[in-house]
Amino acid sequence: MRLMMTIAAVLCLALPASATVDIKEVNTPGGLTAWLVKDQSIPFMALEIRFRGGASLDVAGKRGATNLMTGLLDEGAGDMDARAFARSVEGLAASISFGVDDDALSVSARFLTENRDEAVALLRAAMLEPRFDADAIERVREQVISGIESDAKDPDALASRAMDQMMFGDHPYATNLSGTVSSVEALTRDDLVEAHRNLLARDRIYIGAVGDITEEDLAALLDGLLGALPEEGAPMPPRANVEISGGITVVPFETPQSVARFAQKGIKLDHPDYFTAVVLNHVLGGGSFESRLMDEVRAKRGLTYGVYSYLAGKDLAEVYIGSVSSANDRIAEAIEVIRDEWEKAATEGVTAQEVENAKTFLTGAYPLRFDGNGPIANIMVGMQMLGLPIDYIATRNERVEAVTVEGVKRVAGELLEPENLHFVVVGQPVGLETTPGN
Repeated sequence: MRLMMTIAAVLCLALPASATVDIKEVNTPGGLTAWLVKDQSIPFMALEIRFRGGASLDVAGKRGATNLMTGLLDEGAGDMDARAFARSVEGLAASISFGVDDDALSVSARFLTENRDEAVALLRAAMLEPRFDADAIERVREQVISGIESDAKDPDALASRAMDQMMFGDHPYATNLSGTVSSVEALTRDDLVEAHRNLLARDRIYIGAVGDITEEDLAALLDGLLGALPEEGAPMPPRANVEISGGITVVPFETPQSVARFAQKGIKLDHPDYFTAVVLNHVLGGGSFESRLMDEVRAKRGLTYGVYSYLAGKDLAEVYIGSVSSANDRIAEAIEVIRDEWEKAATEGVTAQEVENAKTFLTGAYPLRFDGNGPIANIMVGMQMLGLPIDYIATRNERVEAVTVEGVKRVAGELLEPENLHFVVVGQPVGLETTPGN
């Protein structure tokens, strides 16, 4: 309770959304690079660290090892077992957490200035000296398996998994980063040690820090925290060969409502037309009530409570993906409307008013992301991993404003592929069956 109240109070006092985000690059004597936003108005600091590679670095036949390893990093470190480690973190009113996705292992730490040295020492122990105790392994293993078994009964999870398999083939992206029940049951402590060694290395670190610390103190902190990590980790996987062709894949599942994912190839974030594609997506299916899909599928026909699409840029693949749910006897109509709107946008383009509305929403909503030290640190790390310039936050809205109606029409014709839009439907859809193209 003390931890929650302290962190909540500090976050409420953190950088306001309207504040200028002044980012400084910090280069440490040990060769690390970090981005820092100094805010000495309160004695608090947020630290975000990412290791590129994530669960995609799982060794063949050991799917789920990186995920299980990540779940054990705060389950005992150095001379502290899981309970002692948790008590130590809580006693400092600090927060330390770890997460993993296909592309990165993330480390999040929050602590008060007065406890900085002790909190960083605990974080260092968790990252460099995880215990991987037998009892902790079995406890977290059971939690992971429970999640896998739960996903097997969740139509949303089933639809996402089937779509990934269809899009990514034999790439790690095609399989659940948690693994399967059998693969997780077979994992040994040595597998976890190997996953740790493969991923936590200096050649793939990205760092963002926000709060009460100077450049010099941050450099010393980071060298002490990360300097002893191995220089290199395992090689990165190759890019995914994304193959999507038009059609429908039906996954039978007993439920009164079908869940559908739809997808086509996407666009790279560093493509000159990326921001034009962002505006196009907001017009077409960005999730707000003013998007075409929401208007046509929900407002006019009442086929769903929600439908949306987004540009999904992974490190090793780009896809344009969306989702809709509808009653089994209405999902076919929802799919037909989505296809029609995809085709209409590709052939007829968009209106000037739609583009203006999208730009107003995208530029107005952007500052709201910077609502605390933690979110700002997280955004900065993401910027580094995407190769964005250090002034991106200041110039991002200018890039959106520069988008023209003519540009959106051109990109719609080039990017949207109605003939290659594929739907994966989980449920008992009436009037739908698997068709060629999957």
